[in-house]
Amino acid sequence: VLSNLVDVIMHATGIIPDGPMWNPWYNALALAYRCVIAVGAGWVTARIAARSPVGHAVALGIVGTALGLLGVVLTWNLNYGPHWYPIALAVTALPCCWLGGRIAAGR
Repeated sequence: VLSNLVDVIMHATGIIPDGPMWNPWYNALALAYRCVIAVGAGWVTARIAARSPVGHAVALGIVGTALGLLGVVLTWNLNYGPHWYPIALAVTALPCCWLGGRIAAGR
Protein backbone atom coordinates (compact mmCIF):
# COMPACT_ATOMS: atom_id res chain seq x y z
CA VAL A 1 0.00 0.00 0.00
CA LEU A 2 2.77 2.42 0.92
CA SER A 3 4.64 1.68 -2.32
CA ASN A 4 1.52 2.46 -4.31
CA LEU A 5 1.02 5.69 -2.37
CA VAL A 6 4.59 6.75 -3.16
CA ASP A 7 3.94 5.83 -6.82
CA VAL A 8 0.91 8.13 -6.85
CA ILE A 9 2.93 10.95 -5.28
CA MET A 10 5.78 10.47 -7.77
CA HIS A 11 3.34 10.60 -10.69
CA ALA A 12 1.35 13.53 -9.28
CA THR A 13 4.49 15.61 -8.75
CA GLY A 14 5.87 14.73 -12.18
CA ILE A 15 9.02 13.13 -10.78
CA ILE A 16 8.07 9.94 -12.62
CA PRO A 17 5.72 10.41 -15.60
CA ASP A 18 2.58 8.31 -15.98
CA GLY A 19 2.57 5.36 -18.34
CA PRO A 20 5.06 2.62 -19.11
CA MET A 21 8.46 3.18 -17.49
CA TRP A 22 11.20 2.56 -20.04
CA ASN A 23 13.66 5.07 -18.59
CA PRO A 24 16.10 3.05 -16.46
CA TRP A 25 16.54 5.95 -14.02
CA TYR A 26 12.82 5.96 -13.21
CA ASN A 27 12.95 2.20 -12.69
CA ALA A 28 16.02 2.50 -10.47
CA LEU A 29 14.35 5.23 -8.41
CA ALA A 30 11.17 3.16 -8.00
CA LEU A 31 13.21 0.08 -7.07
CA ALA A 32 15.19 2.11 -4.52
CA TYR A 33 12.17 3.48 -2.69
CA ARG A 34 10.43 0.12 -2.82
CA CYS A 35 13.51 -1.47 -1.21
CA VAL A 36 13.50 1.16 1.54
CA ILE A 37 9.80 0.49 2.12
CA ALA A 38 10.44 -3.28 2.21
CA VAL A 39 13.17 -2.80 4.83
CA GLY A 40 10.72 -0.69 6.84
CA ALA A 41 8.03 -3.34 6.48
CA GLY A 42 10.43 -6.01 7.73
CA TRP A 43 11.34 -3.77 10.66
CA VAL A 44 7.69 -3.15 11.59
CA THR A 45 6.85 -6.84 11.23
CA ALA A 46 9.76 -7.83 13.48
CA ARG A 47 8.87 -5.18 16.08
CA ILE A 48 5.27 -6.38 16.42
CA ALA A 49 6.12 -10.10 16.35
CA ALA A 50 5.49 -11.79 19.69
CA ARG A 51 8.39 -14.18 19.07
CA SER A 52 10.91 -14.95 16.31
CA PRO A 53 11.02 -11.39 14.93
CA VAL A 54 13.43 -12.15 12.09
CA GLY A 55 11.41 -15.25 11.19
CA HIS A 56 8.29 -13.13 10.81
CA ALA A 57 10.17 -10.60 8.68
CA VAL A 58 11.47 -13.43 6.48
CA ALA A 59 7.91 -14.78 6.14
CA LEU A 60 6.85 -11.34 4.93
CA GLY A 61 9.75 -11.39 2.47
CA ILE A 62 8.64 -14.78 1.16
CA VAL A 63 5.14 -13.41 0.59
CA GLY A 64 6.67 -10.39 -1.17
CA THR A 65 8.79 -12.64 -3.35
CA ALA A 66 5.79 -14.78 -4.27
CA LEU A 67 3.73 -11.70 -5.16
CA GLY A 68 6.70 -10.29 -7.07
CA LEU A 69 6.99 -13.49 -9.10
CA LEU A 70 3.27 -13.33 -9.80
CA GLY A 71 3.81 -9.77 -11.03
CA VAL A 72 6.60 -10.96 -13.33
CA VAL A 73 4.36 -13.61 -14.86
CA LEU A 74 1.28 -11.39 -15.21
CA THR A 75 3.09 -8.39 -16.73
CA TRP A 76 5.69 -10.16 -18.89
CA ASN A 77 3.97 -9.46 -22.24
CA LEU A 78 2.21 -6.20 -21.35
CA ASN A 79 5.04 -3.87 -22.42
CA TYR A 80 5.00 -1.83 -19.17
CA GLY A 81 8.77 -1.51 -19.08
CA PRO A 82 11.97 -3.55 -19.01
CA HIS A 83 11.72 -7.12 -17.75
CA TRP A 84 14.50 -6.59 -15.21
CA TYR A 85 12.34 -4.29 -13.07
CA PRO A 86 9.64 -6.76 -11.90
CA ILE A 87 12.32 -9.43 -11.58
CA ALA A 88 14.34 -7.10 -9.35
CA LEU A 89 11.24 -6.46 -7.21
CA ALA A 90 10.81 -10.20 -6.70
CA VAL A 91 14.51 -10.78 -5.98
CA THR A 92 14.90 -7.92 -3.49
CA ALA A 93 11.75 -8.56 -1.41
CA LEU A 94 13.22 -11.27 0.81
CA PRO A 95 16.63 -9.72 1.53
CA CYS A 96 15.09 -6.31 2.23
CA CYS A 97 12.53 -7.71 4.66
CA TRP A 98 15.23 -9.84 6.30
CA LEU A 99 17.41 -6.74 6.72
CA GLY A 100 14.54 -4.87 8.36
CA GLY A 101 14.00 -7.79 10.70
CA ARG A 102 17.70 -7.92 11.61
CA ILE A 103 17.74 -4.18 12.30
CA ALA A 104 14.70 -4.51 14.58
CA ALA A 105 16.10 -7.58 16.35
CA GLY A 106 19.41 -5.82 16.94
CA ARG A 107 17.86 -3.19 19.20
